[in-house]
Amino acid sequence: MPQAFDPELAALMPPPLPPSERPAHRLTIAETRAHFDRHVAGPSRAYLEPLLPAESTYTLQDETMVVVGGEIIVRTVVPVVEDEGETFPVLVNIHGGGWSVGSIGLDDYFLRKLSVDLKLTTVNVEYRLAPEHPFPTAVDDCLAALKWVVQNTLLLKADLTKGFLVGGQSAGANIAAVLAHETQDDPFFAGPGRQLTGQVIREPCVIHPDAYPEELKPSMLSMEENKDMPPLPRSVIELLISYYNPPPTDPRFSPLLYPSHAGVAPAFVQGMELDPLRDDARAYAAALEAAGVAVRYLEYPGVSQGFHYIYPAITIAVKVRAELVQGIQWLLGKKSGSVA
Repeated sequence: MPQAFDPELAALMPPPLPPSERPAHRLTIAETRAHFDRHVAGPSRAYLEPLLPAESTYTLQDETMVVVGGEIIVRTVVPVVEDEGETFPVLVNIHGGGWSVGSIGLDDYFLRKLSVDLKLTTVNVEYRLAPEHPFPTAVDDCLAALKWVVQNTLLLKADLTKGFLVGGQSAGANIAAVLAHETQDDPFFAGPGRQLTGQVIREPCVIHPDAYPEELKPSMLSMEENKDMPPLPRSVIELLISYYNPPPTDPRFSPLLYPSHAGVAPAFVQGMELDPLRDDARAYAAALEAAGVAVRYLEYPGVSQGFHYIYPAITIAVKVRAELVQGIQWLLGKKSGSVA
């Protein structure tokens, strides 16, 4: 593997196949989903399963939500504590997978442990996937899930004034960033206990590759520099975007293009040096900071998009998860609109 990779990661990654041995056909969406579940979600779940807290320390429930045109599931995890009247902040999690693969299983075990360790209710959203459900279905489903949280605080043992976070990884981070903006002007979220207090943005896509403003083009280099980096090269990113089929300049896909970022919830942002989307993460953090939003940005050298799911035991993957927890703790220590 290239010397640029983290040594532990390079030792584990298989060598690239020569052109003559590469599959002759493009995977179907069903094959892509099966591959993701086996080779991305599978290693992470296997690693985290022995670390799960005792089942007596949390309650897990799958709730069915009616949304426009169908139904979705939200998986809730609520800590069990001695004081039955205690209430908790909430993190709404939106899984990654290019808007077209993945499920609530991807982050399930991590969220169970997070809920117990931080005394935090988590709500994991099983939004509908493209290409069967193209843009903006995922945004609409996840916005509905946020509203469901506000309407079901008793069920969740939640006090949203203690913290109301939205977050996700990759495509999930894209949706989370969109929701952080969309909720600002939605009257449903006006008033105490309804406003988002933080966003957790992990390896995000925040702008369509065809929609870079002229002033950003000199700094948006990673899509070309890292175009061949496994496990998510540019060609796959473009394929997944095509499944979702958003208008490139619509801020509900390209949240970097919202007219203003002022007043959105504080953000914890993680980026990967060798990710084609690295400069999306940098640009989003910089845009929020320029608008006066409290931001913490961490970038990890020698690694690429989603590596920590596939190789969860290596040192830098452990570091990514540990600092993710610290970032969430930082957000939970803030009030909406406060600064660092």
